[in-house]
Amino acid sequence: MTDTIFLAGASRGVGREIAKCLTKQKIKVKAMVRSPSVRDDLEALGIEVVIGDALNVAEVEQAISGEPISAVISTLGGKPTDGERADFKGNRNLIDAAVKAGAKKFLLITSIGSGNSSPALPLQALETLGSVLAEKEQAENHLIASGLPYTIIRPGGLKSDPPATGQGILTENPLVAGVIHRADVAALVCQCLRSDRANHKILSAVDRNAVYGKPIFEEFQLE
Repeated sequence: MTDTIFLAGASRGVGREIAKCLTKQKIKVKAMVRSPSVRDDLEALGIEVVIGDALNVAEVEQAISGEPISAVISTLGGKPTDGERADFKGNRNLIDAAVKAGAKKFLLITSIGSGNSSPALPLQALETLGSVLAEKEQAENHLIASGLPYTIIRPGGLKSDPPATGQGILTENPLVAGVIHRADVAALVCQCLRSDRANHKILSAVDRNAVYGKPIFEEFQLE
């Protein structure tokens, strides 16, 4: 892809790992972040940084405008204890802006437990995360209805250490759950970016060696 990838959520976590993954591949990245405090770190990776709040429609539209965008990647989200979260409203604004900007693809990172994957989580986890997962499902549905080519990736439980295993896998089976390293999620996202097979798919992401139970399922092949 020669155009720019627009990334929302690059301040930390999976979003930061995606930023690293893309820049290692010499892909041009434009990242929208809310806090100026992360600007220097992202610019050191060679990323163009724009400051904007995903909950502000005008700021999102301004951030995404100005140059051709080949794809938008969003890891926007929040915790149950946060006030107004970006899980639905922020992603809705970003999806609508991507449509206006003529983006060719949208990759949305949500969570196992969203939508039809809710049975994959224990009841206690669903009760704790219920409000967040409901918003993530709304965002997924808004993206599907937008008309944009999309890939929705639902990671399992996220971890940052020990180091990434390189064993991250995708599956269309919504009943699979497990854990996965954030960097392994990022690697899968970067692969989906280049894969037409991932278009219009909802995929769960787990480490093949950290799947809960012993479910029988097929791995999704991107090529």
